[in-house]
Amino acid sequence: MRILCCYLVFFSLNLMACHQKEAVYDPQKDIEYCIAQAKKTLMSLPIDTPNIPRNITDASGKWKLVNYKDWTSGFWPGILWYAYQASGDDSLKYAADRCSRELIPLSQEPAIDHDLGFQVFSSFGNGYRLTKDTSYKQIILASADTLATLFNPHVGTILSWPRAVPNMEWPQHNTIIDNMINLELLFWASKNGGDSRLYDIAVSHAEKTMKNHFRPDYTAYHAVVYDRETGEKIKGITHQGYSDGSMWARGQAWAIYGYTMCYRETGKQEFLDFAEKVAKVYLDRLPDDLVPYWDFDDPAVPNAPRDASAAAVTASALLELSGLVNNQGKAAFYYRKAADMLASLSTSYQSGEANTAFLKHVTGHKPNNSEVDASINYADYYYLEALLRLKNSTVE
Repeated sequence: MRILCCYLVFFSLNLMACHQKEAVYDPQKDIEYCIAQAKKTLMSLPIDTPNIPRNITDASGKWKLVNYKDWTSGFWPGILWYAYQASGDDSLKYAADRCSRELIPLSQEPAIDHDLGFQVFSSFGNGYRLTKDTSYKQIILASADTLATLFNPHVGTILSWPRAVPNMEWPQHNTIIDNMINLELLFWASKNGGDSRLYDIAVSHAEKTMKNHFRPDYTAYHAVVYDRETGEKIKGITHQGYSDGSMWARGQAWAIYGYTMCYRETGKQEFLDFAEKVAKVYLDRLPDDLVPYWDFDDPAVPNAPRDASAAAVTASALLELSGLVNNQGKAAFYYRKAADMLASLSTSYQSGEANTAFLKHVTGHKPNNSEVDASINYADYYYLEALLRLKNSTVE
């Protein structure tokens, strides 16, 4: 009997240790941290515009404020919507509504670039999802129509920057990998009262980008320039990465997120297969803490800046991918990787007392020496999104 009891105790202790080792990181305390930080930021903002916090780049801890035209303008109201979702706090709902409504002109004015998805779907899209306010729906639909005006049928993609940008050979047609995220606005609109053509535009853009935007190893160019009349590819280049041939971390993250979303919206197997391929090359080259250097091919690695935003975007994408793949082993792998990324961000990359952002060590545009080793609102947005996805998801 004594031997049996000892065996049972030993077995139980080993079983407990095994469960502890395999336990997935619990995001709840970090969700609460984000809510607290968002409330601190909210209290510091002026009522008058510009009042949308974009970045913190120095030790002062002060946010640079922008207005609705900035490409990042939707992330702050999106953060507030996520904070409301997590907390049920009506004061956050009120603030999210007020901040979202500052972006209404985007649905009424001609498109100045492709970022309407980032701006409008992060703000009003989340707002409609949580409240079903019909006024939000009309703003989303109008913004989708505006984004569609940038589609070039000769090329098959949406024009990203309708203006002269260095090395883009204006007035030729340019498309950047970031634009994959904006397709969700078109997919949603096509299924919620908008023109069915919006769906076709989104699919065309994704297919054309899949064909021309990637090297044989599935790493992404930041930008591709097309002949605006014939649709022929002129060149693949970078704008924010280290070089034309390098893997810019956030660009690759946009690709992982974008093709995962495209599969969810279309059910097209080629998009799922491609999402896995662009994820693999990213995951295979990550450093031990799973937070990438701003560009995987910067010769300064391991002394190059990190980009916590790329980690946050990828973690969120992998959590969705884990729920879409029809393979239990793959699902568990993506789920674990995402959880470990979030655990790493939460352990070593939170801003803490330094400022009221969620994360530090974000790199925006290093070749331009802009927002290097900073806190930036889109990193916070995707971090909180990923935390909520982890909280609300399971894997067998």
